[in-house]
Amino acid sequence: MFDAEKFVEKAVKEVRDKVKGKAVIATSGGVDSTVAAKIGSMALGDRMVAIYVDTGYMRKGEGNKVKKLVEDMGIKLRYVDASREFYSALRGVTDPEQKRKIIGEKFIRVFEREAKEEGAEYLIQGTIAPDWIESGGGLRDTIKSHHNVGGLPSDIGLEIVEPLRDLYKDEVRKVAHALKLEVAEKQPFPGPGLAVRIIGEATEEKAKVIREACHIVEEEIEKAVEEKKMSKPWQYFAVLLPVKTVGVHGDRRAYGYTIAIRSVESVDAMTADFSHIPYEVLDRISTRITNELNEVNRIVYDITNKPPGTVEWE
Repeated sequence: MFDAEKFVEKAVKEVRDKVKGKAVIATSGGVDSTVAAKIGSMALGDRMVAIYVDTGYMRKGEGNKVKKLVEDMGIKLRYVDASREFYSALRGVTDPEQKRKIIGEKFIRVFEREAKEEGAEYLIQGTIAPDWIESGGGLRDTIKSHHNVGGLPSDIGLEIVEPLRDLYKDEVRKVAHALKLEVAEKQPFPGPGLAVRIIGEATEEKAKVIREACHIVEEEIEKAVEEKKMSKPWQYFAVLLPVKTVGVHGDRRAYGYTIAIRSVESVDAMTADFSHIPYEVLDRISTRITNELNEVNRIVYDITNKPPGTVEWE
């Protein structure tokens, strides 16, 4: 049986033994990177600096939440707005694997730049088992290249440290509870961010649309959970499809984007079942998105399990 407290003791010792100088921790505010940051802080103290990179593909208000979270943990934070760099790097790119690899490399280059200013030689990541399993290698097929594994460039100027590498999501949550972290039950968010919730080219315009749509999905589902109309899903979000359809806004013809609602139940992220969202909740989500986002005029509901689908669409 997994013992979270013993794992923490072991992980702190391993990080302390491995990191001989200064390290930076890639933090997104999610449970994996926050647990890794806490373990790194326990092991290294002020020899570790957290780096939050705003790629332009983050959730609404995420930057401020991460800033508060990291500062409350007593960890120094470098906030980097690299949105223009990421938008430029992804211009014209439509293949999901290419997107993930470009994002992975861009992350590393930003971390290398920031680490140099801090005099750090190590990069701590919140990589967990499903990340490297799905990224393939050896006899494993590549399901999708996670930005922190399969998306990494071959030439990295930092030594990578991954204290959570052998854990699954349910085990990471147990560690987060043992460490009394407020993000212990926070829903997962993909490393490449909203870029993989935009099917096709991830432009700045589309990022703005999907950011608002995801916010509405989260808000309405969380409201329904509070009202006890449904149980809280493991993960829930919106996806922007690369098709436009004819609709009506007022009494005028509209030609707008299609948004898919995705919500799943899972334990370890390796398999998942689609969530049964009540029709009244779906109705509220649909009405709000189409009323508040003029660019969208059609909503669909994804009822695919994993497998054959994955949790994210890309």
